[in-house]
Amino acid sequence: MKRFSDLTEQEVLALAITSEEEDSRIYRGFADGLRPHFPASAELFDKMAEEEIRHRERLFALYQQKFGDYLPLVRRQDVKGFVKHKPLWLVRPLGLDEVRKYAAEMEYETARFYRKAAEASRDASIRKLLVELAEAEDHHESVAHQLGEQILTEDARAAEERTAHRMFVLQYVQPGLAGLMDGSVSTLAPLFAAAFATHNTWETFLVGLAASVGAGISMGFAEALSDDGSLTGRGAPWLRGSVCGLMTTLGGIGHTLPYLIPDFWAATVLAIAVVAVELAVISWIRWRYMDTPLLSAAFQVMVGGALVFLAGILIGSS
Repeated sequence: MKRFSDLTEQEVLALAITSEEEDSRIYRGFADGLRPHFPASAELFDKMAEEEIRHRERLFALYQQKFGDYLPLVRRQDVKGFVKHKPLWLVRPLGLDEVRKYAAEMEYETARFYRKAAEASRDASIRKLLVELAEAEDHHESVAHQLGEQILTEDARAAEERTAHRMFVLQYVQPGLAGLMDGSVSTLAPLFAAAFATHNTWETFLVGLAASVGAGISMGFAEALSDDGSLTGRGAPWLRGSVCGLMTTLGGIGHTLPYLIPDFWAATVLAIAVVAVELAVISWIRWRYMDTPLLSAAFQVMVGGALVFLAGILIGSS
C-alpha cells in the first residue's frame, strides 16, 4: 500500500476519479436495495449517483488536459489510511435510516480526509487540488439535501416511515416477542416443578438454566428455518433466528437467576415477582407494536402464565 502523502498529483487525481465512480455505484446499490419498499428514497439515491457521475466526468476532463488519456488504477484500498466503506449496499433488505446515515458519513469522511491530506501536503498544487476535492464533497452533501427536499415530500416521508416501522416489527419485534413469550412462559413449569420438588435453589437454577438455553436454541432454529424472508420481507433468517433465540433465553433466565440466592423462599418470592414483570413487559409490547388492546393483551398473557405457573407447582409438589 502507498501512503497518501507519497502519491503524485496524477495519482491523486486518478484516485479522485475512481472514488467518484465507486461512490456512484454505491448509490446505485442503495437505490436498487431500497426500491421495493422505499421508492422515493431510491429515486433520491439515483439522482445522487448521477451527480457523482457528472463530477467524475469533470475530473476526468481535467485529468486529460494535464496528463493525457492513460488513467492509472489507484483505488481506496491501494492507499494507506484512505477511507474504506463496509459493503452495506450488498445487504438485503436495506434499512432506510442506516443507509441515509451511511451516505452522510461517506461524504463527510471523504471530505475530511481530503482536508487532512491537504494540511499535510507540502506541494502547493497537490494541496490546492485536495482542497477543491473537499469542497466538491461538501457540495455533494448540499445537493443531496436539495434533492431530498424535492423528492422526499412530507407524504413520501410519512409513507416510508410507515414501511420502515412495519419492517421493524416484522424483522425484530415479532421474532423477539415470540421468543420472549416462549422463554418466559414455557420455562415456568419445569423451573417451579424443580423448585417445589427439591427445595434446592442450586438444582433449581440448573434446571431453569438448561430449560432457558435449550428453549433458546430450539426457538432460534425454528424461526430461522420457518421463512427465508424473500417473499414476506421479514429479513435475513439468521437475524430473526438470533433475535428469537436470544429473547427466548432471556425470558427464561430472568426468573431463573433469583435461585442463585441460597434461601429457597426468598428466591421463590423474587422469581415470582420477576415473572410478573416479564408478563407485564410482554403485554406492553403486544399493545405497543401488535395493536392488541392493553387489557386484552394483559389478560391473555397473565392467564396463560398463571396456568403454566400453577401446573409447575402442582407437579413439583405431588
